Order: sequence, then C-alpha cells, then structure tokens
Amino acid sequence: MILLHGLFGGLSNWTGVVKHFEDRFDIYIPKLPIYENPKNNLEHLLNFLETMIASADLKNVILVGNSLGGHIAILYTHRHPDNVAKLILTGSSGLYENTQVGSYLKRGNYAYIKERVATTFYDPAIATDELVSEVMQITTDPLKCLCAVRTARSAQRDNVLSRLPEISVPVLLIWGEDDQITPPHVANEFNTHLLNSKLVMIPECAHAPMMEKPETFNEILGKFLC
Repeated sequence: MILLHGLFGGLSNWTGVVKHFEDRFDIYIPKLPIYENPKNNLEHLLNFLETMIASADLKNVILVGNSLGGHIAILYTHRHPDNVAKLILTGSSGLYENTQVGSYLKRGNYAYIKERVATTFYDPAIATDELVSEVMQITTDPLKCLCAVRTARSAQRDNVLSRLPEISVPVLLIWGEDDQITPPHVANEFNTHLLNSKLVMIPECAHAPMMEKPETFNEILGKFLC
C-alpha cells in the first residue's frame, strides 16, 4: 500500500491509516519531492513515484492519495494500469479545486495561515499549532513557496477528465461532505466518469478524512480492501 500526501501535507497525515493497516500490508509513504526545484511539476512527481515503485520492485500496488497525492495516483494508474490493484482517492485534485479556499500562498501572517489550514477541516480545532507551523515553514521559505506555487499551477492545468474513462481498476472515493477545497460535486464527477468506482461520503468531514475521521476512513477502506 502506497500513501500519497497532498501539496501541504506530510507523512504524519497518514498515522491513523498506518497504525490500522500495518499488520495487513507493507506500507510505503514516500515524501514527494515538491519543494526541491521550482521547475518540478506533476510529471516530475509522477516520475518520482514510478522510480520508487520500480526500484522497490512493487507489484499490484494499492494507491491511496489525498488531494495532490490523489492526482498523482490517478496519473500513475492511467499510465500503469497493470500494476495497480486498487485506487483510493480522497479529496483528490485533477478536476476542480477551490483555490480561494485552498490557497496558503498569499501571506506569511500566522493568523491568516491558521485560518487557511482550518478550512481543510470541518472541525477547525484539528488545525493545531504544529500543523500551522509546518505550513508556515513552507510559505515563509522563498524557494519552497515558489515550488508550491508552480506545483499547484501544474496541477490546475492538468485536468484528468478525459483520462478517467480509461481507468478500469477498482476505485474507492472517500469524500468529506463538507470539503470546501474539492467540494462534493467533484467527488460525484469522479464517480460518474470512472468505470469501476464507489463513492462514500463522510458527514461532518472536510478535505482530509483520514485525519479528521480516521476510524470511519479506515473502516470504509478496510471493507474495500477485503
């Protein structure tokens, strides 16, 4: 199982998933090289994932992607359908993102960043000082901020709609009913155009269900993986 984080996400986003499934699966959580080079784009991140999977000689992988990580998982599945057993998307980019809500890039002010991080969740209390500090480290670093901007633009330009009907592997869509960044209509559009998909909505949950509703997320995921 390969867990792919989003643009401002990190490896810790998947703690609940790892604890729940580590006895059943070999789990990989690659740190995506988003902030290394401003010339990087989605193709670079996809190549990184391809190299990682090939180097570890992983076969029939289960890809689980949140936000940007979901976008990359879609691209890998489309390019390597014979090596993906199942695809799980949660709050995935690739069709539409509300950049007015999801953007952290305009200011370095702590209060502003905290407000932006809070919109990721239905319960703003989940936007802890630790999470806000992680985002601040990116937005206040000129190189990392530039990399984030260009990666976000690359993702916004890459609409996957035409590729979705060409993906036939089983897909599970786990979505927060209160997601403001990739709203529920985005999940419905993914579900409409994917040939073999199932959509499960989680109430009182927003853009990162695996963090906000870990028990519910893991239960839904576990049933799909049986």
